[in-house]
Amino acid sequence: MSFTARVVVASNRAAAGVYADTSGPLLVEGLRELGAEVGEPVVVPDGEPVAKALRAAIADGVNVVLTSGGTGCTPTDFTPEMTRPLLDREVPGIAEALRHRTADRVPHAILSRGVAGIAGRTLVVNLAGSKGAAKDGLVVLGPILAHTVDQIHGGDH
Repeated sequence: MSFTARVVVASNRAAAGVYADTSGPLLVEGLRELGAEVGEPVVVPDGEPVAKALRAAIADGVNVVLTSGGTGCTPTDFTPEMTRPLLDREVPGIAEALRHRTADRVPHAILSRGVAGIAGRTLVVNLAGSKGAAKDGLVVLGPILAHTVDQIHGGDH
């Protein structure tokens, strides 16, 4: 099953052009390999611009939105706070699986506050903002994305 997707990168420095984001292109490539129709990453500063990008994706009817960044404990990390109010239903097992996937290799992975859930007919998943988190996120999400999109649109178990 093909589906539409969007990648939103929350990074003050990448949005300001201080450096090039590396997690977004990895996520785009991985989503395309999974059969998704996805454009280039949308890179925005942390905070309200993340919520604005998510609202736009939801309004556009995108099936899956993956965010990268803004899930940690720094004073500017607000991606979960921007995501949660937009969700109709959370899917905590996804966020738990993402943290569990790397916790044995990267103990700081448990500090990710990312959430996952359904907003309208869009699955939104927060990933930590690193290349490793992007790769691990695709390993966790790859087997479930098409099925999840199908279920969100009324498919059977």
